[in-house]
Amino acid sequence: MSQNKDMEKKYVIINKEMVEAVDFKQVIETSKSTLRYSLDGSKTILKFVGDIPPFLDGEQVYSHSEIIEQINNPDNGWIDKNE
Repeated sequence: MSQNKDMEKKYVIINKEMVEAVDFKQVIETSKSTLRYSLDGSKTILKFVGDIPPFLDGEQVYSHSEIIEQINNPDNGWIDKNE
């Protein structure tokens, strides 16, 4: 039985400067302290279900497989190239 496409998690990568504008009632993360940051601390990932929250309008939306590809590519700064 496949999950309804509207209920699948979606992902957005934002710059850390945008964290102050995050409405944590509209995303899966519950606070700044639950965010995963890139190795250099410049970017973080937000997860949501359903329509994109208004404060993320215009941002690139990724599916689960797409965000995994982004994170697992050492050139994108989420994992250490030397490990």
